Amino acid sequence: MGSQNTYFEIKSSEFSALTLILKTDDLQEAIEQLLHQYKPASQENRFFDDDAVVIDFGQLKQAPNARLLLQTLRDCGLRPIGYANAQANWVEELTRNGLIEITAYKPSGKITQAVPAPAVKELVKEVIREIPGPTTMLVDKPLRSGQKVYARGADLVVTAIVNQGAEIAADGNIHVYAPLRGKAMAGARGNTQARIFSTCFEPELVSIAGVYRTSENPFPADVQGKAAHIRLSDDGQEKLIFEAIKS
Repeated sequence: MGSQNTYFEIKSSEFSALTLILKTDDLQEAIEQLLHQYKPASQENRFFDDDAVVIDFGQLKQAPNARLLLQTLRDCGLRPIGYANAQANWVEELTRNGLIEITAYKPSGKITQAVPAPAVKELVKEVIREIPGPTTMLVDKPLRSGQKVYARGADLVVTAIVNQGAEIAADGNIHVYAPLRGKAMAGARGNTQARIFSTCFEPELVSIAGVYRTSENPFPADVQGKAAHIRLSDDGQEKLIFEAIKS
């Protein structure tokens, strides 16, 4: 499995609403990846908490199953409110399923100005909320298989082992000062500047802003089992970069 998610991408926008950019007509595969990455195991451990999302259909050629897609997003803790770049013959079904068209929209995934339609303006006012300053969550006990920790709106610092089968996630950076053997997902809500640091890098999966890589595709020898730093490339290709931390 490659390092780049070719099925979907989730980005933040100038509004509080997130943007889901679908990249494939294979909707079933995209749904499976969404559920794999974001479906919560419980109400206490979920990536999203009724976060508003706009769906960008600009890269699709075939009409999606709107009802199935919207239910999947709700299962992931997202609240679909609108769509963009849909073909004309899809509009009726999307509207019937409760979505409104977001017209002032660019394919970059950012809504660049207030939408002129009065109903949309009213909806945007509803979803805007104060964004808290950056904080840090500290975990100082070992995480066993099946345990999940999510630092919402914060960095995550772990000073104990993250065992295989455990999952850690953060909207910001992740620091693990112990063996990292489970899954680590930084920038969980689209922060492409987030990074992952580990003093003993042995994960099952790492992800930054939805771009992921699993241990099925061996990690570079100079970081496997060693101190490592993971980030996204800054060349627009959205590839994971693995760098050894030298003492």
